[in-house]
Amino acid sequence: MKPIFIAGPCVIESSELLDVVAQKLVAINKALGTDIIFKASFDKANRTSITSFRGPGMERGLQMLADVKEKYGLRLLTDIHESCQAAPVGEVVDVIQIPAFLCRQTDLLVAAAKTGKTVNIKKAQFLSGADMKYPVQKVLDTAKQANAQHPLTNTQEVWLTERGNSFGYNNLVVDFRNIPDMLEIVPRVIMDCTHSVQRPGGGNGCTSGDRRFVPAMAMAAKAFGATGYFFEVHPDPDKGLSDGPNMLKLDDLQPLIEKLLA
Repeated sequence: MKPIFIAGPCVIESSELLDVVAQKLVAINKALGTDIIFKASFDKANRTSITSFRGPGMERGLQMLADVKEKYGLRLLTDIHESCQAAPVGEVVDVIQIPAFLCRQTDLLVAAAKTGKTVNIKKAQFLSGADMKYPVQKVLDTAKQANAQHPLTNTQEVWLTERGNSFGYNNLVVDFRNIPDMLEIVPRVIMDCTHSVQRPGGGNGCTSGDRRFVPAMAMAAKAFGATGYFFEVHPDPDKGLSDGPNMLKLDDLQPLIEKLLA
């Protein structure tokens, strides 16, 4: 199976940032023959502090993402936090992502499934890979019911994403055995190579992390059979408004993808 790549800034900071990142992704696609999916969040509803930057909101954020698709022809992925967001988001993006902390929220999964879009479910920091069969089943059962009512509806595609487990103490640990475990549930398992190097809440009111380990996370995931890779990228991560410490530098993305494709 040809690997897929998802990349983009953690949160929509400005139209200018989206343009810079999108132009780079288009260049990489042209150079390597890839089809990188552009990712950015319109609202980071799970930030550590109430004073943290969250993004432009759904209405403005979706318009900015739609502009990226129109200008650059990139497929889009963004996350939702409430079931009422699924339908409008599904009108714009190609992949709807379910945040890790919310992956057991039945109404959220059902609403995402009803859009007919690909649903990428991030594995919760408190679940094993094998436990993810239950969130997947919620999506597939919803899609099955929709197909029975509307036979021309496409079969639902569900992805799972590994992003580490938390045992407290501002740290995450990745058990790469989760990847083959989840491959028994769905054919597309993605490694979130940047969120997995987070130190949640470890930055005095914000999440810290260490981007040095991002390439190693990616290569280890490849060894365990990952079929996709997720990278949050930024031209100057230290100035990023969300997840800066664990975002990959934009210029480092192409060399890493080349290694993963080798």
